[in-house]
Amino acid sequence: MEKPVYRRVLLKISGEALAGENRSGLDFGVIGQVCDVVKECLEMGVQMGLVVGGGNFWRGVKDGGGRMERTRADHMGMLATVMNCLAVADVCEQKGIPVRVQTAIEMRAMAEPYIRSRAIRHLEKGRAVIFGCGTGNPYFSTDTAAVLRAAEIGADVILLAKNVDGVYSADPVKDPTAVKYDTISYNDVLAQRLMVMDSTATSLSMDNHIPVLLFALKDPRNIIRALCGEKVGTIVKE
Repeated sequence: MEKPVYRRVLLKISGEALAGENRSGLDFGVIGQVCDVVKECLEMGVQMGLVVGGGNFWRGVKDGGGRMERTRADHMGMLATVMNCLAVADVCEQKGIPVRVQTAIEMRAMAEPYIRSRAIRHLEKGRAVIFGCGTGNPYFSTDTAAVLRAAEIGADVILLAKNVDGVYSADPVKDPTAVKYDTISYNDVLAQRLMVMDSTATSLSMDNHIPVLLFALKDPRNIIRALCGEKVGTIVKE
């Protein structure tokens, strides 16, 4: 078995990635593959925290923009993340993976409230912890929530699993000359306004010296490769 180079990680999975090729809703084939990899990571001794986006059901700014009050639209987005968290947790449990869901907004009937010390205790006991509701505040993305939780639990790295296989100099769909970076600094990401995370999330990761590794979830084994130090996607660091 390969040896991981990280002890504790925060895995951010976009909601769109969980939808697979459907682009909306849930693809349980994809979720099952992700959970298989999470189980393997735990068996390797890696402590796993997860933040899940909600874009497969609702994107606050995009879906509510101009038609809803921003705060309410963002609250709907937080609820979308909880649906994803519960789905991932259920598949984890079916596969024998010890898991806990914690939410930034209390909903005790279905999840624990987020408490940092309790989350760390779960991680130390070998449980995967899935964080829902983003930061619990409107105007903040789930990418920012991922960086915040990573900082709070002392994660060594943020694994950003999205529908794109790395950071490019431009949108590779629109610009065929776009160049993919293997490594790039936080400052360059901010200066060039590259679409890694939103600027708030990038600044927060820079201020807390947490490297961000962005790669495609199309092959969930990329998570294992990233943990073991293989060259996958793009790493954003100092």
